Amino acid sequence: MKSPTLQDRLQELPRSLASPSPDRRPLLADAPNPWLRALPYAVAAILVVTLLPIDIVVLTGSYGLDGYPAAVLSLAQTVPLLLAVRRPLPAWWIIAAATAATAAVTVGSPAGAGPWPWPAATLVGYLFLLAALALRESGQALLAVWLVTAFGTVGAAAAFEQRAGGAPAVAVVLGGATLLLGWSLRGRGEARRRLAEQEQISEAERGLRTLLEERTRIARELHDVVAHHMSVITVQADSAPYRLTGLPPEAAAEFATIAAAARSSLGEMRRLLGVLRSEQHGDPDRTPQPGVRDLGGLVETVAQAGVSAELTVGAEVEALLPLPDAVDLSVYRIVQEALANVVRHAPGAAAWISLAAEDGALRITVVNAAADGVVGGGGGGAAVEAAEGTGHGLVGMRERVRLLDGRLDTGALPEGGFRVAAVLPVTAPGESTP
Repeated sequence: MKSPTLQDRLQELPRSLASPSPDRRPLLADAPNPWLRALPYAVAAILVVTLLPIDIVVLTGSYGLDGYPAAVLSLAQTVPLLLAVRRPLPAWWIIAAATAATAAVTVGSPAGAGPWPWPAATLVGYLFLLAALALRESGQALLAVWLVTAFGTVGAAAAFEQRAGGAPAVAVVLGGATLLLGWSLRGRGEARRRLAEQEQISEAERGLRTLLEERTRIARELHDVVAHHMSVITVQADSAPYRLTGLPPEAAAEFATIAAAARSSLGEMRRLLGVLRSEQHGDPDRTPQPGVRDLGGLVETVAQAGVSAELTVGAEVEALLPLPDAVDLSVYRIVQEALANVVRHAPGAAAWISLAAEDGALRITVVNAAADGVVGGGGGGAAVEAAEGTGHGLVGMRERVRLLDGRLDTGALPEGGFRVAAVLPVTAPGESTP
């Protein structure tokens, strides 16, 4: 596509004056404060109330116009300022025509009567109009308005040089400066608005990415749990004809079908494991998933990162062991993330972990005191890994608890510190506790 030439751009200038912005909202409609949104109306109203009588007095007293023509021209030059708050370009057409008519009827006034073709009151209202144009219309329209103003003013001054004096130059310079300043401020405001929008979009994308990453990690760990059970089913189905004597051929064939289906599912899950595993590792990690029995080692390891933690496991929890694999893994991960948050946000604070069971549910509570200073020293690699955690903090906890149909409660404590409490059902509805 050919880029427009200078001639094309110049031909667009007249059309830009006939194409006002489709935005009909008041100026500063997006301002955060109500008084800023009302400011254009207030300024326009003050200018109309102030400039209208001044214009009439100046046109009748200094320029020698009769009262009726002076009132009509003054109204045409000031009242459209109220329209400029929403539709500045149509208001400019009215005020520009009224200003030209005023210059035409006052050209014969004495040279000492006042500045011509821009009386002072008229120029003040016109500058406000140009500021409104700069905040709303396109750059082409602003350039066209300034060119019309400049050529009209300079042409009138050249035709009536003895009457004009220095007023035309002042009007052209002030008009151009007003348009340029307003256009620059609008560009800066739009840039800041777009930046804020991009920051909001980026924040939403980061949150979504964090959520998806945590769900993927949870899915990977649950895959390990399911793959273990599928392996058990495969082995049991394959060995059933050898362990159970006197099986009819139909039963043996059924076991063979079960074993084949389990092996096929296990193969698919192993291929899925290669996708779900972290890209940082070339080979799938086959380390067994941790659980409640590994919490003691976690507490000892995290102590190397500066967290003094105390673990309490109720006797009723010991009676429930071994827990379902998903629950067992989630308990460990929730405690791990909670302790990682202590290391990151409250270094040097003590932490207490308690596990209790009641009514077929497991209650995990992790409480830490307020930070009392940063603990120095460096732990080993395991300590660093435990302190950093493996997921995304509260996001990961919520996803795990939601997955198991549990409850999560987190929040700061009145006396300082933080509390994480989760309740995970150990048995599904209708099942009995082992």
